[in-house]
Amino acid sequence: MLKNMKKELLRCPDSFAGKLVAITGATSGIGLHAARKYAAMGARLVLINRNREKAERVRKELADSFGAQAECISADLSVLGDMQRAASRLLEMEQPIDVMIHNAGVHLTQRQETQDGLETNFALHYLAPFVITRMLMPKLGRDRTGRIIFVGSEGYRFAMWGLDMDDLQWERNKYSGLKAYGAGKLAQILSMHLFAKELAPLGVAINAMHPGMVRTESGKDNGRAYKWYKKNFIDKRSAAPDLSSEALYYLGASKDLEGKSDLFFHLTTEEELAPPARDMEAAKALWARTMEVLDRKGVRL
Repeated sequence: MLKNMKKELLRCPDSFAGKLVAITGATSGIGLHAARKYAAMGARLVLINRNREKAERVRKELADSFGAQAECISADLSVLGDMQRAASRLLEMEQPIDVMIHNAGVHLTQRQETQDGLETNFALHYLAPFVITRMLMPKLGRDRTGRIIFVGSEGYRFAMWGLDMDDLQWERNKYSGLKAYGAGKLAQILSMHLFAKELAPLGVAINAMHPGMVRTESGKDNGRAYKWYKKNFIDKRSAAPDLSSEALYYLGASKDLEGKSDLFFHLTTEEELAPPARDMEAAKALWARTMEVLDRKGVRL
């Protein structure tokens, strides 16, 4: 990981004109810069965001600045009903989804629950990409093309002992913002391995990437102490989010990655995962537990 932080970022100069890109969490930070990059390269966009007004402003900006077509889907991706509604709208689209970027995220210093009674970090970082990807399988099977990118994090290493399958919601273990964040990102990677097996016969690739240490609005809802620390220490040592957008464009558009799937990238450098993120037995157990959780909540996939 430390060596890869110094590697040169690979860039893709190819146009993406006429192709369709869906991005979650596209009103700020990494998602916004990725939307601008793809728009500048000619893509048509679908922006999936919680805040309708912010999304409309981004849509207008993309049209005014790049002449890009963009559609907004309003959805709080920590809520099961909104995850399903967003996926259903994507399913209705006739045009193939060339790139699906799961970017929406949060960093919480204290445990919170969604309206579905789920731990927020687990729901947003893991369940939302899981539900949307699973629901898109019929469309991906018809279109037989596309790339899915999880905006993951080297922070998966905070879950150094793996996942507690009996406490995925942090109901018994003491909640730690870093550990919970790491667990959500680790779960995301483990699910990628099994999705990759299902998607391979369809010609669809799925990969995850660490977006670099960049300035975002993550953690803006935490307390004063965290916000002060983020502003004065984290942000001052972080790069601009356009670094991540260049990496996301390369991973989505570059011909160098055709046929490559089930990989983790530090920006654009392929990186070997730590052992807990390569544990296929854990991946299968997580998948089974996930289906149980969703079934209890009335979600049938």
